[in-house]
Amino acid sequence: MKYTVAMKRVIAIANQKGGVGKTTTAVNLAASLAATRRRVLLIDLDPQGNATMGCGVDKSQLTSSACEVMLGEADLAASLVSVEQSGFSLLPANQDLTAAEVRLLSLPIARETKLRQALQPLRDSFDVILIDCPPALSMLTVNALVAADSVLIPMQCEYYALEGLSALLSTVEQIRIAANPQLSIEGILRTMFDPRNNLSSEVSNQLIAHFGDSVFRTVIPRNIRLAEAPSFGKPALFHDRESRGALAYLALAGEMIRREEGTALIRGAPSALAPASAPDADHAGEAVAVGAVAPVNAPSGEEIH
Repeated sequence: MKYTVAMKRVIAIANQKGGVGKTTTAVNLAASLAATRRRVLLIDLDPQGNATMGCGVDKSQLTSSACEVMLGEADLAASLVSVEQSGFSLLPANQDLTAAEVRLLSLPIARETKLRQALQPLRDSFDVILIDCPPALSMLTVNALVAADSVLIPMQCEYYALEGLSALLSTVEQIRIAANPQLSIEGILRTMFDPRNNLSSEVSNQLIAHFGDSVFRTVIPRNIRLAEAPSFGKPALFHDRESRGALAYLALAGEMIRREEGTALIRGAPSALAPASAPDADHAGEAVAVGAVAPVNAPSGEEIH
């Protein structure tokens, strides 16, 4: 069978509610996908620069960043930083992005497409591009959604998270209608999950009932190693690779790869997330059971770490 070249993937990691694990997901998913020999680019689009710091990059010493790239004042390729231990590339960010957003708002046209235009020259150089969005439905987030093929939504299993999810899905639909008809939902990821909390289980069940297969099987547990890894400037995979948090993100990468492989088989084309030359894809997939089952089956008296 003759295959066509698969489209490269750009995934925005978004939720306007803060503290739900967007940056943790962005950094650890980037490392997990890179560990399976994918070419990965992580874009920090949050003025707080937490993803930048979580990768061990000093955000105060940047010569060019996402700010200059979005405003057309710096070339994307020249602004990338190699996160050598983790094996992926990073477009860093700092508080200058706040000024960039103000300038974007003053533009009369095409202000929502600046990131998409900036990514175009290097889009085919990466298998996966992950965008860590700020915790607000701002012009920066709109730029990410316009540039993306899909949206990955991390959320805690709590009452207020459901309301925020509805608002985000409404925004995604508006972006799809107005500027990016190809935008889809990559999946909903349950983060900081504690099986000892009845509310977590109830909200989790509601999510599955309402969104079905859009909810990832993999669950990210509330995890000490995940929380402390950013202070060491590295993903959990390189802080404590045996921790439940690190295994869960490997599981998520494996689940995404298998989903993409299934879609590619239906289309009769190879997967962008799982190229045939990547022998580690199956190993990442094997970890899904670990990430999905381990948190749920944790004994009631056991610390999740």
